[in-house]
Amino acid sequence: AAGEAQCLSYTGCNFLRQRLVLATLSGRPVKIRKIRAKEEDPGLRDFEASFIRLIDKVTNGSRIEINQTGTTLYYQPGLLYGGSLEHDCSPSRGIGYYLESLLCLAPFMKHPLKILLRGVTNDQVDPSVDILKATALPLLKKFGIDGESLDIKINRRGMPPKGGGEILFSCPVRKVLQPVQFTDPGKIKRIRGTAYSVRVSPQMANRMVESARGILNKFLPDIYIYADHMKGVSSGKSPGFGMCLTAETINGTILSAELASNPQGQGAAVLPEELGRNCAKLLLEEVYRGGCVDSTNQSLALLLMTLGQRDVSKVLLGPLSPYTIEFLRHLRSFFQIMFKIETKTPEEEHMGGEKVLMTCVGIGFCNLSKTIR
Repeated sequence: AAGEAQCLSYTGCNFLRQRLVLATLSGRPVKIRKIRAKEEDPGLRDFEASFIRLIDKVTNGSRIEINQTGTTLYYQPGLLYGGSLEHDCSPSRGIGYYLESLLCLAPFMKHPLKILLRGVTNDQVDPSVDILKATALPLLKKFGIDGESLDIKINRRGMPPKGGGEILFSCPVRKVLQPVQFTDPGKIKRIRGTAYSVRVSPQMANRMVESARGILNKFLPDIYIYADHMKGVSSGKSPGFGMCLTAETINGTILSAELASNPQGQGAAVLPEELGRNCAKLLLEEVYRGGCVDSTNQSLALLLMTLGQRDVSKVLLGPLSPYTIEFLRHLRSFFQIMFKIETKTPEEEHMGGEKVLMTCVGIGFCNLSKTIR
C-alpha cells in the first residue's frame, strides 16, 4: 500500500517520454490511463511501444504492465543498468525521439552506456542525430559529463519512410553533477553545418550550401558547411536530403536549426536552394530567440540543473517552448522542485527576443548504482 501512495497518475498520450524518464530517475511508479481511448485505433502507437521496450532494455527490474487495448500503462521503474545494447527504433519517428531521452538517463547508469540505434536519422519531426551531437553533447560537458567515451557516431544515414540509418551512442557515468552558472550567451563567432544527401544527386548538397551561404555571409565571414554524401549501404533505404546548421558563440553557446526534405511520396518536392535558404533563416530566428541553450535542449538543461548538487544553478534561456513548460510541471510533481523564473526584456539584454533566467537549487541527486572502482 505504501508503494501505491507514491504512484503518480496521468491521462492521455501526451508527454509519455517525459513521464517515463522522470519516473525512472525519481524511482516513482506512474500509471497512464486513456491513451487515445476515443480514437478509432486506440492505445499506444508502435513508436511508443518501441520506446517502452528501450526503457526496459536500459533498466534492470522494471515492471511494465499494459492492458489488452494498450490504453493503460503502468510502469514501476527498476535500476538504470546500461552496458552494451542494440535497439531497432520504429521508422515512424526519428532516432532523435529515443536519443533525447537516453541523453537524460545515460549519465546515471550503473555501467557506461554503449548503444547501437537503428532507424531514421533525419526527419521533419524529431531533432536529428546531427543536431543532438552538435548541441546536446557540449551541454552535457558543461555539467561535468565528459570524457572520450561521450560520443554520437553516425554509421549510416536513414531517411523516412523506410529508415535504415544506424548510430552508436556512448556515454560515461557520473556520480554527481556540477552546478552551472550559464547566463551570458556571448556573441556569435562562427557557423558550422552539414548538408547531407542520400540516394539523390550529390549536387543537391552543394546547391543547399550555396543558397544558405548566400544569406549567412551577409552577417558573418566564418562559415563552413560540410557536404556529406553517403553512398551504398550507408545511405539507408529511402532518398532524401537536408541540412543542419549550428551557430557557436565566444562563450561556447551553441544554437541550432535544421530542415529535411519531404519523405518520398509525401508532399511536394522541395528545391534544395529553397531548403538551404529556409534553414539559414531558421538559424537566424534561433539566434534572435537566443539564450544559452537552444530550444531543442531546454528540457535537458533544466533536468541536469534539477539533478545537480545542492547548490544554485542559473541558465538563461530563450522563450520557453510548450514542451519545456510541461516539463517544468512534471519536474515539480516528480522531484518537488520549483524554478525561479525571471524574464529579461530585450532592452536589458540589448538583443533578440525576450529571455528567461531560470534559477534553481539542485536536489543533490546521487547515482547510487554507479560501481565504484
